[in-house]
Amino acid sequence: MNVNAKTGPIAFPSQTEFKKGSLAFQRHEKRDAMYRIAAFLVEHFWGKAADIADGLGVLLLTWNQALYRYGQFDFSCVEQCIKKHQALLETFRSRNIRSFGSADEQIVATLFDDFLDALRIVDGSKAGTKSPVATAKALHLLAPAFFPLWDNKIARAYGCHYTFKPAAKYIRFMEKTQAFAKTLGSSIDEGRNGRTLLKLIDEYNYAKYTKHWI
Repeated sequence: MNVNAKTGPIAFPSQTEFKKGSLAFQRHEKRDAMYRIAAFLVEHFWGKAADIADGLGVLLLTWNQALYRYGQFDFSCVEQCIKKHQALLETFRSRNIRSFGSADEQIVATLFDDFLDALRIVDGSKAGTKSPVATAKALHLLAPAFFPLWDNKIARAYGCHYTFKPAAKYIRFMEKTQAFAKTLGSSIDEGRNGRTLLKLIDEYNYAKYTKHWI
């Protein structure tokens, strides 16, 4: 058990348990190919906002199919949001979660809110619905070593559920994920198949809290 003044007590897994979760994810989760394809598209078209927006769509319309089957976001809004924050995204893309600090909090909050709005459903029965989960997925693809992924069950497990003030809850989640990452040290085999440390942490979280595979 580690204690952080901002995040409170967090129970971190052993490295054995952590690897067990990641292996369970790889064994059970068949949609992970879409993550690799989306990450490749974002990397390949970096600097071209319209193509990057398409790359984000590859992941969001499969991993968030339960939401976007009721209506889609406007790709042009996502494109404009990427263009607006291109320089900032470039900076975050070169960083990792261990470098996150209090000076980043307001910038991240603004970025989160802008993408939350850009990814809102614009048609269908749920027009106007915004998804903090889709927002985190998009930010992660844009800066995969800096922005962590979450979902409803993971956010609740971390005490960061996002019904109210989702940007603030995401910053709190980043703090807790950073503390988690620091306990893992440098012995974790990240980078293989494009899997950053944050992707591996998400695989563990998904296996443990979302699917209860471990």
